[in-house]
Amino acid sequence: MQFSDILGHEHIKNHLQHSANNGRIAHAQLFVGKEGSGTLPMAIAYAQYLLCLESENKDACNLKCNNLSHPDMHFAFPVATNDKVKKHATSNQFLVEWRQFIKEQPYGNLFNWLHLLGIENKQGIIGVDQAEEVVKSLQLKSYEGGFKVMIIWMAEKMNISAANKLLKLIEEPPEKTVFILISEDEEQIINTILSRCQVLHFPVLSEQDIVDGLISKERVAENDANKIAHQADGNYNKALHILHNDSADFVFEEWFITWIRAAFKAKGNASVINELIGWSEGIAKTGRETQKRFLNYCLQFFRQAMLLNYKANDLVFLETKTPGFTIGKFAPFIHGGNIIEIDKELNDAIYHIERNGNAKIVLLDLSIKLTRLLHTKE
Repeated sequence: MQFSDILGHEHIKNHLQHSANNGRIAHAQLFVGKEGSGTLPMAIAYAQYLLCLESENKDACNLKCNNLSHPDMHFAFPVATNDKVKKHATSNQFLVEWRQFIKEQPYGNLFNWLHLLGIENKQGIIGVDQAEEVVKSLQLKSYEGGFKVMIIWMAEKMNISAANKLLKLIEEPPEKTVFILISEDEEQIINTILSRCQVLHFPVLSEQDIVDGLISKERVAENDANKIAHQADGNYNKALHILHNDSADFVFEEWFITWIRAAFKAKGNASVINELIGWSEGIAKTGRETQKRFLNYCLQFFRQAMLLNYKANDLVFLETKTPGFTIGKFAPFIHGGNIIEIDKELNDAIYHIERNGNAKIVLLDLSIKLTRLLHTKE
C-alpha cells in the first residue's frame, strides 16, 4: 500500500515522507484518529516507504509490502480464541485473515475485524502472549538489512501485562526498529507507553476526500457519492457501510424505536418496566462490540434529532425506515435541557460495557434514566 492509495491527509503524507528522507524518524510513533480516518492504511504506507527507501530492488520490495509479506513488516492486533485457535491466541495465528481484512477493508473497524474472525461476540485484546511474540520477532536481525517496522493496531486494546512487557522495548528498541502504534482513543493507552511515543493526530476525512474515494475506488456516481459523503461524518468505513446497505443499521433502528417507545410509556406506568427489562436482556445477549456499536448509533440518533429540533436541517441526514416513526416527530423531545445528560449517560454506558460491566444491568440502568430524561422540559 502506497501513499497514493490513501484518501486525503496530504499534509501528513508530506510530513512522513519528508521526515523519512531527512533521517528524522522517531522510533515510536502513535497515529491517533477516529474510525475510518485512514490511520491503518497510512501506517502501512509509511512502513512500506521506510522499508523500500534504501532497498536495492524497490519493485520487489514494494511487491512484498503490497502483499503484506515483507519479512521486516510485523503486525500486532486484537485477537481472541475461536474454533481455529483454542487458547493463547496471537496475531501470527491470524495472518491469513489479517491480509484478507487489509485487502478488503483497510478502513475497517474492530467490529469488522472480529466479525471476519467469527468472534464478534467477544472482545479482542492484545495480551501478554502477543507481547512476547513482539519481543521475540524484534530481537532478530532485519532480513533485508534495513528497517524493521512493528505496526500495533488498536493499541488501546493492550492489557496492562502486555503494555508492561513492551514498555522497555518501545523505550529502547534495537537499531533501525520503528514502532507505529494506532489508536482511536489515546486516553485508553497507559501513560508510560503514551509518553514514549511521538503522537500524530489524524483529522476526520473531508466530504470531498470521501466523494473522491467513492468515485475512484467504488465507481459511484458523483451525486450518490456526495449524498453518502454527507452522511458519513468523515468516516470512510461508514461511507462504505452506507453504500453497501449494511443491514445492521436497520436492526439498530428497530432496537432504538422499541426502546424509545417503552421509555416514553414507562413514566407513571410501572408495568412497562418489564418491557425495558426484556429489551435490556435481549441486547445483552449480543456481543459487546455490537452493544457498543448500537449505543454509538443511539448517540448519533439523539444528536440528529436535536439538530432537527433547532432547524439545522442541512446537517440532518438520518432517515428512518420504520412505519409510524419519523425523526421529525421525535425531534421536539431532544433539546438543550436533556441532550447533554443523555449524551453523558450513553457514553458512560459504553465505558462500562468496554470494561466488562454486566450489560443487562448497564442497559437497564440507562433505560430507567432515559424514561426521566425524555420527559425533561427545555
